[in-house]
Amino acid sequence: MADRDPLVPIPVEIRAKLAELELELSEGDITQKGYEKKRCQLIGAFLPQIPAADAAQERRPSLASRRRRLSGSRDERYRSDVHSEAVQAALAKHGQRKMAVPMPSKRRSLVARNSAYTPPDTSSGSEGEDSEEDHGVQEQDEGGNTAVAGALSLHAEHRVGRVGSSAPDADSSTTSSSSSAGSGVAARVRQAKVLAQHVCVSAHRLRLHQQHRKPEMPSAPPDVTSSTNNAAAATADEIQGEKKSEGGHRQTCKYGNAELMETGDGVPVSSRVSAKIQQLVNTLKRPKRPPLQEFFVDDFEELLEAQQPDPDLPKAEGAQMEPAQGEELGAESPCLEAALQRWASVSPKAPCLTSVDANGKPFCQLTYGKLWSRSVKVAYNLSHKLGTKQEPLVRAGDRVALVFPNNDPGSFMTAFYGCLLADVVPVPIEVPLTRKDAGGQQIGFLLGSCGVSVALTSDLCHKGLPKSPTGDILHFKGWPKLLWIVTESNHLSKTPRDWLPRIRDPGPDTAYIEYKTCKDGGVLGVTVSRAAMLTHCRALTQACAYTEAETIVNVLDFKKDVGLWHAVLTSVMNMLHVVSIPYALMKVNPLAWIQKVCQFKAKVACVKSRDMHWALVAHRDQRDINLASLRMLLVADGANPWSVSSCDAFLNVFRTKGLKSGIICPCAGSPEALTVAIRRPAKDASETPPRGVLSMYSLSHGVIRLDSDDKLAVLAVQDVGRVMPGAVMCAVKMDGVPQLCKSDEVGELCVRTVATGSSYYGLSGRTKNTFEVVPVTSAGTVVDDSPFTRTGLLGFVAASGLVYVAGKIDGLMAVGGRHHNADDIVATALAVEPMKFVYRGRIAVFSIEVLHDERIVVVAEQRPDSTEEDSFQWMSRVLQAIDGIHRVGVYCLVLVSPNTLPKSPLGGIHLCETKQLFLEGALHPSNVLMCPHTCVTNLPKPRQKQPEIGPASVMLGNLVSGKRIAQASGRDLTQAEDSHQFQFLSEVLQWRAQSTPEHVLYTLLNSRGATASSVTCSQLHKKAEKVAAMLAERSHLRDGDHVALLYPPGMELIVSFYGCLYAGCVPITVRPPHPRDVATTLPTVKMIVEVSCSVCVLTTQVISKLLRSKEASAAVDSRTWPPILDTDDLPKKKAPLLYKPSNPDTLAYLDFSVSTTGMLAGVKMSHAATSALCRSIKLQCELYPSREVAICLDPYCGLGLVLWCLCSVYSGHRSILIPPCELESNASLWLWAVSQHKVRDTFCSYGVVDTSTRGLAMQTDALKSRGVDLSRVRTCVVVAEERPRTSLTRSFSKLFKDLGLQSRAVSTAFGCRVNMAVCLQGTSGPDPTTVFVDMRALRHDRVRLVEKGSPHSLPLMESGKILPGVRIIIANPETKGPMGESHLGEIWVQSSHNSSGYMSVYGDEAPPSDHFASRLSFGDTHSQWSRTGYLGFLRRTQLTDANGERHDALYVVGALEEAMELRGMRYHPVDIETSVVRTHKSIAQCAVFTWSNLLVAVVELAASEQEALDLVPLVTNAVLEEHYLIVGVVVVADVGVVPINSRGEKQRMHLRDGFLADQLDPVYVAYNM
Repeated sequence: MADRDPLVPIPVEIRAKLAELELELSEGDITQKGYEKKRCQLIGAFLPQIPAADAAQERRPSLASRRRRLSGSRDERYRSDVHSEAVQAALAKHGQRKMAVPMPSKRRSLVARNSAYTPPDTSSGSEGEDSEEDHGVQEQDEGGNTAVAGALSLHAEHRVGRVGSSAPDADSSTTSSSSSAGSGVAARVRQAKVLAQHVCVSAHRLRLHQQHRKPEMPSAPPDVTSSTNNAAAATADEIQGEKKSEGGHRQTCKYGNAELMETGDGVPVSSRVSAKIQQLVNTLKRPKRPPLQEFFVDDFEELLEAQQPDPDLPKAEGAQMEPAQGEELGAESPCLEAALQRWASVSPKAPCLTSVDANGKPFCQLTYGKLWSRSVKVAYNLSHKLGTKQEPLVRAGDRVALVFPNNDPGSFMTAFYGCLLADVVPVPIEVPLTRKDAGGQQIGFLLGSCGVSVALTSDLCHKGLPKSPTGDILHFKGWPKLLWIVTESNHLSKTPRDWLPRIRDPGPDTAYIEYKTCKDGGVLGVTVSRAAMLTHCRALTQACAYTEAETIVNVLDFKKDVGLWHAVLTSVMNMLHVVSIPYALMKVNPLAWIQKVCQFKAKVACVKSRDMHWALVAHRDQRDINLASLRMLLVADGANPWSVSSCDAFLNVFRTKGLKSGIICPCAGSPEALTVAIRRPAKDASETPPRGVLSMYSLSHGVIRLDSDDKLAVLAVQDVGRVMPGAVMCAVKMDGVPQLCKSDEVGELCVRTVATGSSYYGLSGRTKNTFEVVPVTSAGTVVDDSPFTRTGLLGFVAASGLVYVAGKIDGLMAVGGRHHNADDIVATALAVEPMKFVYRGRIAVFSIEVLHDERIVVVAEQRPDSTEEDSFQWMSRVLQAIDGIHRVGVYCLVLVSPNTLPKSPLGGIHLCETKQLFLEGALHPSNVLMCPHTCVTNLPKPRQKQPEIGPASVMLGNLVSGKRIAQASGRDLTQAEDSHQFQFLSEVLQWRAQSTPEHVLYTLLNSRGATASSVTCSQLHKKAEKVAAMLAERSHLRDGDHVALLYPPGMELIVSFYGCLYAGCVPITVRPPHPRDVATTLPTVKMIVEVSCSVCVLTTQVISKLLRSKEASAAVDSRTWPPILDTDDLPKKKAPLLYKPSNPDTLAYLDFSVSTTGMLAGVKMSHAATSALCRSIKLQCELYPSREVAICLDPYCGLGLVLWCLCSVYSGHRSILIPPCELESNASLWLWAVSQHKVRDTFCSYGVVDTSTRGLAMQTDALKSRGVDLSRVRTCVVVAEERPRTSLTRSFSKLFKDLGLQSRAVSTAFGCRVNMAVCLQGTSGPDPTTVFVDMRALRHDRVRLVEKGSPHSLPLMESGKILPGVRIIIANPETKGPMGESHLGEIWVQSSHNSSGYMSVYGDEAPPSDHFASRLSFGDTHSQWSRTGYLGFLRRTQLTDANGERHDALYVVGALEEAMELRGMRYHPVDIETSVVRTHKSIAQCAVFTWSNLLVAVVELAASEQEALDLVPLVTNAVLEEHYLIVGVVVVADVGVVPINSRGEKQRMHLRDGFLADQLDPVYVAYNM
């Protein structure tokens, strides 16, 4: 600041106040506005004229001068403050690029819910949980932050998206997802206006749709929903004109039929969502980190390419290290029990322990005499008062749990020494507060494995334990049954005067067990022998120079680690007076430990860097502080590299309070090795401890570089002293054989001494790997005959003998062949605008394994006052800082609400539990930022197609390898016995009306299962004649005119269908509009009527009124309807002459349906094809007049129409019709009807199977009691135009197995637009088979069979037996060459019942299509085939057909139009969707599609909106792991958003259009970077 100007001197006290003020700002204790105000007040008298514009520029010199003043003459590189500067430099470097990352979209209700949390305890810190709180004082240059933030302005979009230059009107769909929950009335008005334009879709959408279709599908059917008569003449200007209504306002299309306005890159300019996608695409085009050298080939052999060594990587070049020897251990001393007995007899009134309460007042003062007497009483009761003399409950060597709170060290010491005197093994654990404590179950497992049956506790703690209504202590999950013993004297029996405990000599017997939490969350018990305990106390006494009657202030947990070793064990050996400060008091008064040091004139204080940091914040309120009595300030977590800043800042501030510079003594230790090293107090007060400056990049490769070219990416570490007395230390390589490291190499520290743990209780294997390590040299020779113990610490021993620790083995994350310390990542994240968005100490960093490598995850609690945009920008800056400093990408950054992360017993974050919640999807974040594109660099190599391989070469290769060409055929239809002499269905019906007039053809059931209506052959014939007469009389139709049939599933539809045939008209069955959703369903009806060129509409009176209603007029123009005739009142006279077609090839009916890609296509069926289809089904299923068939299908298109209306007339069997809509009110209707009518053959859809499975899952016993019996079912055929749903059919068969349903009876049928029935399981064919194929092979269009349960195995169910008269061949969709059995190709079919072609509005000028007249490019080039548009393969099985030949099974994999070409491989959406649905129980449905080469996943959330963000990482992980794809956008929406057609198939393209038009109203949209 102004101290650069010699003319304006500032007094020292003002400088100190400025330093305190900046410290408050960096810690978040004061706002920026308050900081500026107080700062101006302090320096106003010295600098009266400071322009406001220069204030920000003056701030940085002030901070720099303060750093120079605090550091003195030391080199700035040795200051940990440099880390903040490194972060700012890294951000500035990124700021030059101006990253444009799309901000996630979030629903307003979710934002409001996330902001309703209360702020957490800001003073919480972790005790042994990583070291989130140990990063010292992170000074932050606020001025620098402002400048960098200005350079880093992220181009986040506004809350309301902009359409263009024109102002949007009320019906414009331009609002963002976050603001879409507006007025319901306005939404309905907008929806009505949009639907009014549903039919008037311009030819531009057709052309755009063809542009975005895959190039390998040149023969896709025309999308008649987008056709106009003059489409070819439409120009760009005309199209642009169509997109603007009167007044220049833009009109928006309804979701599912959105009109796409696109830029040159194919991105809709009118959509906020698609603009963000383009923003994401532009961001991903940035050059990212080069991929790793190691790839794995995603192929059958799964070969790994050999990793090429990089010559530029840092390598260790020093000589092999020599083990470091500690000084000689002093003279022998008696065991701790003997020492306690001695002090109790020599100085019984000497103070042993003083514990203070949460108010800072002493509440327990324990002398050595009291400690001895109470311990003896506990030992007597344990030995003689539990159980009986013959069967004592506790024997010598048994384990006993010590359950004491952190504010009661007196009771703990009494119980601990009582156990030692009773010769039992104490196991100190934390107090269980609830049944779901973080890590509590693992503690219970430890107690169970140790055989603990008795727990010692205090009276107050016993009263606070959770209890049942009867007063008994609850049984904690995973815990053994415990007998709780209160150790207060009034609860114990009196000790006889003549009874004294036996003092045991120190030996190999276990003294106590200390628990340790592993990286994976498991809890291990480290056994410490009596000899090790005594030797450890002797070593600590010698290293710390303890003398009798010294006072030590302890802030640490006295049940484990440094607090136990110094305040409980070593203190008794040396008759120390311990002043224990509870954690609850530190939260209220952070200066409590300093006050007690002054009050008791303590010589030693045991603290953590967290306590030093808190004291820095609170010391300004305390003036009478004198720390001159301290000779040693023991920093328990000094091994943490980032504690150096706390040590330095504490020394600089309290040096004026009498603190000596050489008394701060960091130490290092672990549960396995106990104390590893301690820095001894400096004899010379002016001596400055040495520091090491290590390159972070070199450290990640395990190499020590004391200097680096990049001065900012360095890590300043302080030594933790020398090796303990009587110990030998070395560093070994982390992986493989424990070989000694080189002098410039980082490894795991190992020690050889008596003072270590001896084993992991009950785990001999892990014990050998940890406590019995034999280091070897590079030549293979053993370093020492005695085994070493692994400390779990990562570090090295300098040439001077000083020990440096760079991290913990449990905190390492191996990412891309490099090792990163979680504490380093935490410090970097906190250095980005600290305390502004997240709470200090409430941040966790861990790694998860995704795609054969570890990925870094950062979880932090954000402040409740942070806005969405600020939080997102902070996350982006954190990513940039970590990338710039550590050269590693963060896979996921999560912000959660305050006080939501699981806590450890002392308030810190429970890291293992947090990781588990993240993996389970139970973390409930408020913000998530995924970066898989940045950090996932080990994806398999993209597939490179070989264009020079032609069809002839492929066929020749198959022949040479012995693989047959994939072709098969059904029975020869010409040789089949069929007595029908009629070519037309109308003639068949007339013949049946004359020969069997009373034979019942159809029976319709209602929702109660009763017969609603039935019709005989004669009745059907007569009613059809009346319909034909009405058409001739009222409409004056000509032969070949098209008539639309709008009927609900029932008899009227069948009668009108044959009435049209009698009148010579062409019927088109159309699903009627839904009465409760006319606005959505009516436009599709109107579109089919117009596209099919229907001149008349036949319907019921109810539907006729609905078409003319006001609600219908609001959706479509009712004036453009053709004549509408209701058939409720038919004329009594019949037609004078029934029409007979002159040619079998004339058109019989039109079949319209919406494909899964969202296109409406109509196919032509001739009379000859119709008769041939009915004949094939009759022969396949053996349908005769005596048979009864139950049909639960929609009768409007495909095989459902054929089975509902045609087959019964042709074959004469009785059809029991069950409308699928009736299952909504009675889910058991279909199965009950099949059982009651004793049906052997039934047909249904996947929607019916799914409804039955879900609705009747808990009612099988009730159905069985009602007499439902499915044992007579011979064939249950599921009709579909998709891959068989194996899991659904299995669940259905398994669920109703108790009702007699045989699994072999359930099969599937396959049909498509070009052929309504390609495969259909018959009565005499072999059972349907299921094979397991390698999913990875399918991506390469190859078929590789694997065993069930193999990795990446995909079950595929046979699609039924090939129908008679059908030939199938598998062809390459690009080259049109025949394929072998081992390849995946397009299914081509040749049959007499193929469709004639597509119905098009172009008339004779229809675009040429080879769907119905394709020829092979090699082989049989003369035969004509129809292309189904589905991918599949043929396999010749070991089963035999009825004619004795081997059975050829067809397996359908998926639609060619829906297949996605990603990374040169072919993916099928259903495979990815199956993986996504399995990730979380809250995902009800999923659909995926691609846009701009990005994979978009839409998931339906069947839970509260609070769980929406949990799904984003899970979905990304699952797709990466199973499919090696990165999801670009994850959309979390409400249930029902994914559109599904009547056949139960997802309409993915409609969903894509709705998403791009921002009409889904999603809960959350995440854009993965």
